[in-house]
Amino acid sequence: MTAPRRGTGSGPVGVGFIGTGMISDTYLENLTSFPDTRVVILGDLDERRARAQAAKHGVAQSGSPRDVLAHPEVELVVNLTVPAVHAEVASRALAAGKHVWTEKPISVDRASGQALLAQAEAAGLLNGVAPDTVLGPGVQTARRAIARGDIGTPLTAQTVMQYIGPDTFHPDPEFLFRRGAGPLFDMGPYYVTTLIHVFGPVDTVAAFGSRSRTTRTVQVGDRAGTEFPVEVPTHVSALARFEGGGVSQSVFSFQSPLARTGVVEIAGTEGTLVIPDPNAFTGDVLVTRIPEAAAAGEDPEWRHVPVTGVLAGRGVGVLDLARCIRSGRQPLASGELGYHVLDTLVSIDEAMTGGETVRVRSTVPPVPLVADDLDPFAATL
Repeated sequence: MTAPRRGTGSGPVGVGFIGTGMISDTYLENLTSFPDTRVVILGDLDERRARAQAAKHGVAQSGSPRDVLAHPEVELVVNLTVPAVHAEVASRALAAGKHVWTEKPISVDRASGQALLAQAEAAGLLNGVAPDTVLGPGVQTARRAIARGDIGTPLTAQTVMQYIGPDTFHPDPEFLFRRGAGPLFDMGPYYVTTLIHVFGPVDTVAAFGSRSRTTRTVQVGDRAGTEFPVEVPTHVSALARFEGGGVSQSVFSFQSPLARTGVVEIAGTEGTLVIPDPNAFTGDVLVTRIPEAAAAGEDPEWRHVPVTGVLAGRGVGVLDLARCIRSGRQPLASGELGYHVLDTLVSIDEAMTGGETVRVRSTVPPVPLVADDLDPFAATL
């Protein structure tokens, strides 16, 4: 039995998970709480891990990835595998007639990302791609402030994400230092997606990078002391120019003992706005206007913009996708947006390698704002 196509069916959407590692906890906490989604089965290559997560979160069934794809009540697969197999697992879900939500990035290369979009379109199925943090009250409040003209016309942005690296806390960090990860592909999607929400699609990029060490060591858990190779740059400095004319500079680093994360500053013709950490769903939204006193070198006065919207968490993008399955609407965190983010990241990687500016090949329409009255905890289906 295949899943209903877009705009069909009724009632909560049946959800199955493939991949039940560290990040699955936050997804499960939310998707088992939303009335419009029903988690029916968890699957993992390590079936014991899937079984433990199912027991922890009150999910009735568990098994292998194959069991998830064969389950007749699964309409939507949440793909939480490692980046190297994101495209492969998503393709199998689409081939099984399931809509699919994939953790970022959509894939690790342009060809497989494009193939997924084409496969979903041909099958009449929906692709959704993380991050969905940009759909939370923090970024959405900031976007509304910009739309109101609080800082005039947005012109430039600065983002910073730097710390010593995930090997300090993740028990199995190797995949975060392989192709398709590193600070650029692991954390870059949060910042690049936020910038696309503000400025629109990226046109051109330039970048430089470095790698402080060729090997790292697992520092926590049962495998502490295990050495593994570092395959990607662990520091990236990137410039981007957007189709609408805005420009940004970004740092993505697993090399700095001075942690500075969640920095997103948008400067406009009449002021500057601070957006909360794009790896979170809320936080302080701050605005400063250009005062006459600035000419005298005085510090700017910041005001808090009241954050509005219902706070949920990871999984709200899956929920939006589930509601789109029933309504026929296009998801906000769409596969097309996820692909443009990937295309931008690959272009940054190519710029680091070639030492030249790189034109981003894809584009994407402006991303609509989340509806003011969105309530993840309301039953709508």
